[in-house]
Amino acid sequence: MYIRKKYVVIDPTIRFLGHAQRGFRWRDTLVAFRSDPHRKRMESMMVEARNHGLFDGYIFPVHGRRGLMGNLTVGGRVVDLSPVELSLFDAIAKRLFWKLLELTDPEIMAELVSRVEVQMTRREMEALHYLADGMTSNDIGKVLDISSHTVDWYMNGIQEKLKAKNRHHVVAIAFRLGLIS
Repeated sequence: MYIRKKYVVIDPTIRFLGHAQRGFRWRDTLVAFRSDPHRKRMESMMVEARNHGLFDGYIFPVHGRRGLMGNLTVGGRVVDLSPVELSLFDAIAKRLFWKLLELTDPEIMAELVSRVEVQMTRREMEALHYLADGMTSNDIGKVLDISSHTVDWYMNGIQEKLKAKNRHHVVAIAFRLGLIS
């Protein structure tokens, strides 16, 4: 029914998961979407979940070098977890996720934990930060007191080092790798 009704598109817990850094409670997600145009449908979905025995639950995100990798979701009857218990579940979710990945697909696991060897110059990092702020080559050139041609030269080097397809991809990869925030 969840798939048939396409709840995954509006599920507040899934949408909240995209921004969460640590575990959270299902019922706390609706507050974040109080002015969302799909609010009524979200509430209906939650009522339907309760009708099927899922009164409340928790989601624990698992992040890797490349962003959100997965999550552990537990649901059922209402259970109030203390902050310490929430932290313990968060740690268990992460450990369990990585252990399952290691056991099921060692090649993917090795790729995900491999070291990132991206070395950039100070100027490249400056240009990258300004690019992430939405500046054009001309804007960056003015701030750094260099020509836009030189900025483009730096951008091409960054793009090559990150194996990015374009400048938007550069920013996305740099964000995932923690080079910018």
